Amino acid sequence: MGEQTEFEPGDKAPNPGIYTEVGEARSFHTQIQDPKRVELERGDIFPETSKKNRKWKKAEKARVH
Repeated sequence: MGEQTEFEPGDKAPNPGIYTEVGEARSFHTQIQDPKRVELERGDIFPETSKKNRKWKKAEKARVH
């Protein structure tokens, strides 16, 4: 089984990092405008999302060229 990538409010963060809200449909046309972002340490509890059907996902790291 793979590593969990999406988290519900109330779940514990598996690793430190910045997490952002994602919606149910992940297509380009339904992306969330100004998603909520949080910085958590390992074991911190994910807060409520701004809308019911959203989840938390670790933000992608910026790539350096």
